[in-house]
Amino acid sequence: MLQVAVPRDSFALIAPAEVDPRYPAHELMISITVRTEIDVPAAAAFEFVADFSNNPAWQSGIQSTEWTSPPPLGVGSTYDQQIRYRNIVTSYEITALEPGRWITTESREGATIPTAVTRTVDPLGDSRCRITVDLEGRPRGFRRLVKPLLVKMVRDSVETDYRRLKRLLEEGEEED
Repeated sequence: MLQVAVPRDSFALIAPAEVDPRYPAHELMISITVRTEIDVPAAAAFEFVADFSNNPAWQSGIQSTEWTSPPPLGVGSTYDQQIRYRNIVTSYEITALEPGRWITTESREGATIPTAVTRTVDPLGDSRCRITVDLEGRPRGFRRLVKPLLVKMVRDSVETDYRRLKRLLEEGEEED
């Protein structure tokens, strides 16, 4: 079953007034893709990465995640995440979902950089899969000035997190 509220290639959360008319939209966008192959069945991997309450177990920057909408998980479900070491809470909404295949979430309130993140799980046989994360963000304010550094920092962080996810799913080990 396919559920879609907002097309995957849209970025509806940015109001036109927030986009600086002096720069083309693509110059303001951060776009990062990271892929990792994991020795677990695709269904198990999707179940884990689609449950955002698991994020603190493998994403170093996340202190906690709390669902703010009742089950079941679907388009329109919402959750809040607190960033580790900072008192910043960001609200997210699931905007697109193909169960067992991919899920897209977009930041709504509290985001230092408005983002849309799609996690896709592709089976590579019965007991192996590839997880791809596509992250798009639109830095605002001073963050636009440091976009190249920001892209490197975000890519490095995402790559580290997905290596941690691979270890966690394959070996069942959490890191501090």
